Amino acid sequence: MQIHVGYEIGYTIAQYTPMVLTLNVHHSRVSDLVQPDWMRFEPSVSSQGYRDGFGNWCTRIVAPPGTIVISSSATVNDRGAPEPVVEGATEIPVHQLPAETLVFLLGSRYCETDRLSEVAWRLFGTTPPGWARVQAICDFVHEHIRFSYEHADPTMSAWGVYNSRRGVCRDFAHLGVALCRCMNIPARYCTGYLGDIGVPSDPAPMDFSGWFEAYLGGAWHTFDPRHNARRVGRVLIAFGRDAADVAISTTFGRHVLERFHVWTYEVAA
Repeated sequence: MQIHVGYEIGYTIAQYTPMVLTLNVHHSRVSDLVQPDWMRFEPSVSSQGYRDGFGNWCTRIVAPPGTIVISSSATVNDRGAPEPVVEGATEIPVHQLPAETLVFLLGSRYCETDRLSEVAWRLFGTTPPGWARVQAICDFVHEHIRFSYEHADPTMSAWGVYNSRRGVCRDFAHLGVALCRCMNIPARYCTGYLGDIGVPSDPAPMDFSGWFEAYLGGAWHTFDPRHNARRVGRVLIAFGRDAADVAISTTFGRHVLERFHVWTYEVAA
């Protein structure tokens, strides 16, 4: 199947302002792009691309005073099947983990393992290790948090959402990541596109989605405590320790978000 993805984001800028944008489809899906997801700017500005410390594609610009619109549109080939369940995926002892996974065991800005460790071991210490444990964490987070866009808070952390019991998709993911790390399971925060493919249409406006990946059985596996279901058509943009590493835009100056439109839908055969 093919999926059409894209966005149109507008900012009003007070003065010449540097920006870092993390909006391109992840390099692991580049071979699936029917055409490149070129980033367009109105008015036109020069841009420079680079890879961050996690390998994500990033773009640097200096936005001029006034309104700037950043947009892109692409078609992505997809296997068209739900994400697999790998019930036999096992936990790997910390001393045997690949070195590159160890950073995803540590506490981070939005995932306070020190505050949640006692909670995690109390809730999941007797859960069968491996896939079943991570799924139990997703089940708990899915049932513990009430989803609502009105509760979106860019300063909310995993500890905060555990106590407030309300949030948006990034909050679900942060709590799942933190609880996995507390149980010595590497987990990384992911952001990308997730449309209503194979599920009832959500009346809320389309947004980028947040989920996480856990390292089990020598591979990274997708988990989504917000929806708590294996989905079709997820398209990764970036991953990091938490949302602070994969912000769609980081703006080094005064700005106002004026327009935000994201789309993800299956292309008709």
